[in-house]
Amino acid sequence: MSEPKAPTPAPGDTYKGWLFKWTNYIKGYQRRWFVLSNGLLSYYRTQAEMGHTCRGTINLATANITVEDSCNFVISNGGTQTYHLKASSEVERQRWITALELAKAKAFRMQAQESDDSGDDSTPPAAGQGAGSRNSEVQSTLRTLGSKVEDLSTCNDLIAKHGSALQRSLSELEGVRLGGETSEKIRQVTERSTLFRITSNAMINACRDFLALAQAHSKRWQKALQAEREQRVRLEETLEQLAKQHNHLERAFRGATVLPASQSNPAIDSKGPVPGKGDVSDEDEENEFFDACEDIQEFITVPADPKYHRSGSNVSGISSELGMDDGTTSLDEQSLASNSESPQSQEVVPVRKRRTRIPDKPNYSLNLWSIMKNCIGKELSKIPMPVNFNEPLSMLQRLSEDLEYYELLDRGAKCQSSLEQMCYVAAFTVSSYSTTVHRTGKPFNPLLGETFELDRVQESGYRSLCEQVSHHPPAAAHHAISERGWTLRQEIALASKFRGKYLSIMPLGSIHCVFEKSNNHYTWKKVTTTVHNIIVGKLWIDQSGEIDVVNHRTGDRCHLKFAPYSYFSRDVARKVTGVVTDKDGKAHYVLSGTWDEKMECSRVMQSTRGGENGADGRQKTVYQTLKAKELWRKTPLPEGAENMYYFSTLALTLNELEEGVAPTDSRRRPDQRLMEQGRWEEANAEKQRLEEKQRTTRRERDREANRATNPAEEGGHQENYTPMWFERQVDSMTGEPTHIYRGGYWEAKEQGNWDSCPDIF
Repeated sequence: MSEPKAPTPAPGDTYKGWLFKWTNYIKGYQRRWFVLSNGLLSYYRTQAEMGHTCRGTINLATANITVEDSCNFVISNGGTQTYHLKASSEVERQRWITALELAKAKAFRMQAQESDDSGDDSTPPAAGQGAGSRNSEVQSTLRTLGSKVEDLSTCNDLIAKHGSALQRSLSELEGVRLGGETSEKIRQVTERSTLFRITSNAMINACRDFLALAQAHSKRWQKALQAEREQRVRLEETLEQLAKQHNHLERAFRGATVLPASQSNPAIDSKGPVPGKGDVSDEDEENEFFDACEDIQEFITVPADPKYHRSGSNVSGISSELGMDDGTTSLDEQSLASNSESPQSQEVVPVRKRRTRIPDKPNYSLNLWSIMKNCIGKELSKIPMPVNFNEPLSMLQRLSEDLEYYELLDRGAKCQSSLEQMCYVAAFTVSSYSTTVHRTGKPFNPLLGETFELDRVQESGYRSLCEQVSHHPPAAAHHAISERGWTLRQEIALASKFRGKYLSIMPLGSIHCVFEKSNNHYTWKKVTTTVHNIIVGKLWIDQSGEIDVVNHRTGDRCHLKFAPYSYFSRDVARKVTGVVTDKDGKAHYVLSGTWDEKMECSRVMQSTRGGENGADGRQKTVYQTLKAKELWRKTPLPEGAENMYYFSTLALTLNELEEGVAPTDSRRRPDQRLMEQGRWEEANAEKQRLEEKQRTTRRERDREANRATNPAEEGGHQENYTPMWFERQVDSMTGEPTHIYRGGYWEAKEQGNWDSCPDIF
């Protein structure tokens, strides 16, 4: 009876065939049908039994495969299961050995991967155990390589054996009298068989060299892996210990100090923690400490001489400036009065009524440490996060929230003095952070090609467009234009690092604001955002760093400093200070306030050096100023905001469904919509689907780029991707490459023509 002949196995293929299995000394070897699939070797008495009765199964991931002779081999898991098997021929035995080794290697890799995937929810192993597992993995790999070389050596011996027999047969044929053509053919076959044997010898020698090299370097690899694992385990243990200490110190601090409840927790008080003097111990190592507040201020302000307040003073031009006396109408009030009479307010077109509520946030618990412990030092945008950490808005919508206090730019557009205008622009830069004070949720990472429009022409006279122009690194372009005479554009890329106890988010890129009437062109960058108490305690957010707002036409400059929070600070929390200077460095205005509440402006009448010495020994500048005028004050949050992710009135409307928006608009994201509705499990599944779809699209785009005959067509862009509404240019002001709005979006919306938009959802 002829036996079914199985093909030579390929990696991952199912392999079937007859083998003889040792049963006992009475029956000896019995013929059985074996099936190799998914890393499991099963056997049956006949092929018909495959559907209902399996006689035995062994997992190859933990099994050892030993060759006894030309036809016999043994498979054992080192315990209860041992199969003594015999093939019908040496070639058949080698086919089975090859298939089994391939299946074993694949099963081992899958088992190791599953172990890594489940590591987030389990306690990390000790350093010795981690080193042992790494050592076992290296040794297993070496054993697999050695087995492969042995198999190749067997094949080489067989080739040599059968090749010699073939050459002898060919030599015998040469002695037979044959025609000249036949002799020539035999000679060619002989030469080719000789070349084949030489090649097989070279192959087996190369394999032996590779094995020797792997063995020589295995100790170094093992040592490096062990050191890396031990370092990670030490870091995790240190962080857990610090978390416990932090929690203990927090409780001890609250118990030892007599403070109002609103001052005991930075996340409860709207102004953050303001401890009493002398109540904080130097031993609180868990907190992030910065310079003491006495040295934060770079200057001192004092009231100006009364002569500057008298009507008809010698100071020219004060009547048109912000720093007027109380009896004169300020430009701020003039701007508000003129705005109330603007043509837009006289239009009969009814303004759309926006929503004022969204569904309350569900109370889902999640173990943050189990996810974040494996993210230390990584880029935040590359970490897959469940929606439990998100808020139901995308980063494009968060970027559009910079326009929350657009009125500051409206007022700035009416200013006659560039220095006054600088004050409003500086207040606008600070106001963009006021929405972040309680917003600890992470916005959704936009998909490549995702857009968001904010059309507020009827209500506020402006409209803006955002587009995700790059995914690695993630970057979003934003363009806003107002009928009141200003244009705002920016490209922001976020660099973020998780440091164990806190998360730092560093925005990269410049923001541009251009006023049509004066042609003043302002640029500035954003400061660093820090999210504290990642491991224990209540999350709270701080902004720190310095901003230089520059007017490129006049040379005016405003230097803003965001003071980082410190337990030792005796000053108000979240403080921002700044000085407006002209191109010659002369100070004209002093700004002060907080980034979560308000900003004020005082006109400088006189400045002198020689105030109190700072920490570095340098003398501070003393500014004599007029009475401060309020530039901006934060609008209170809507009622019930704590149950709606602390969204502002504008933020509540950003994800509201609108007709006519592009198919790529963030409002159409299904995972974001499901999260807003409180269906978080469905949102997580949809989020995974969208991310996998984006990865598939990117791989296909990369393959097409690699097939391009002209490499110049790719343009050198990192992702081989061309945005829909923005184009990459070199900015004439800053010299930085950036994406600038190319136009066409609002025309496409008016025509309802979105045929060119990609399918990203």
